[in-house]
Amino acid sequence: MSLLTRTNGALATDLPKTRGPRESILSRTAALLVMGVFTLYFLVPIWWLFIASTKDRGQLLTTNALWFADWNLFANIGDLVSYNNGIYFRWLLNSLAYAGLGALLATVFAGMAGYALGKYNFRGREAFFNIVLGGVLVPATALALPLFLLFSQVNLTNTFWSVLLPSIVSPFGVYLARIYASSSVPDELIEAARLDGSGEVRTFFTVSTRLMAPALVTIFLFQFVSIWNNFFLPLIMLRSQELFPVTYGLYTWNTQLNQIPELRTYVLVGAFLSIVPLIVAFLLLQRFWRNGLGTGSVK
Repeated sequence: MSLLTRTNGALATDLPKTRGPRESILSRTAALLVMGVFTLYFLVPIWWLFIASTKDRGQLLTTNALWFADWNLFANIGDLVSYNNGIYFRWLLNSLAYAGLGALLATVFAGMAGYALGKYNFRGREAFFNIVLGGVLVPATALALPLFLLFSQVNLTNTFWSVLLPSIVSPFGVYLARIYASSSVPDELIEAARLDGSGEVRTFFTVSTRLMAPALVTIFLFQFVSIWNNFFLPLIMLRSQELFPVTYGLYTWNTQLNQIPELRTYVLVGAFLSIVPLIVAFLLLQRFWRNGLGTGSVK
């Protein structure tokens, strides 16, 4: 028996060790090159905007566009805050209200609708889901004019609700929530919650949302960015300057550059400050995103 064991051991050591497919240097270099090019493509405009925000109006066109001159960032921010009684920060707060509240409500509604479509069987489920998929294909700009006519009939144009209410609908969020709920929420867990006396709504908010966290965070981020960058809907709906989001407010300043040249600096500084909430939202939520994905992989 010992001779047989030694023989098998010798044969095992003589066999060539098999390895997985090795990545060629050429393919790795090409992938890194492509990622580097796209990284520069996205970061260079942000870098230019930051550099331009640190210059005064006379240096914008007379100095290197991608490098510093005199450091005037804080002075420019002070001028921006004081201009027109601080209307810029009113626009910034409006955008936070539109995007934050709208994305939160859209995430809740999309999560509940996707969960119901993914975990319950009822008549017309697939027809309803196909209608939702059709809504994904309709561009938001195509709906702006019908929404204006509808809101004008109920006297809601030029109000906070005229921008918020259309923002709480997310067909893509419903689609993503259904796909994720179908694969990540076990039917056995729902049945166990029912046996423990938990209602359907309570089961969704206390059990299912934890398993659907990566999808819900993704829906929130997509909707937050979409509402924050929304321009055409405020353009159609709003007339009062106090209700403008920051995107539309900066646009109105940009159209007045010929009459008020100093607005050029305010537009650049305001555009730079307007991307800060997007970066903060992503950095704060990516932790929940990563933890949710890791939990799902362990399960």
